[in-house]
Amino acid sequence: MSKLAEQECVPCKGGVPPLQGDQLSQLLADLADGWKVISEHHLEKEFKFKDFREALDFTNQVGELAERVNHHPDIYLAWGKVKLTLWTHKIDGLTESDFVFAAKVDDIRK
Repeated sequence: MSKLAEQECVPCKGGVPPLQGDQLSQLLADLADGWKVISEHHLEKEFKFKDFREALDFTNQVGELAERVNHHPDIYLAWGKVKLTLWTHKIDGLTESDFVFAAKVDDIRK
């Protein structure tokens, strides 16, 4: 388990600026391979699976995590793949909690 995955997702109440530049690069370096920061706005990662059932099972696990920590990604499910998109809606950008959630997702996939 990564140090990020050990942290808790902290709900954003708004009023804070989204992370930018070096802050994003440093947090991204702490995630498993495959995560991308898109336009300093959101995180994306595509996960590959051998079939639809495995992709669906993973999607359900991510959904359970999202409900447990109250941090909800956009999820795209297709045969053999799942794409997650994460950002903090209240500030329309990225917070540390987005990276914490991403690390927790990576732990599900291990």
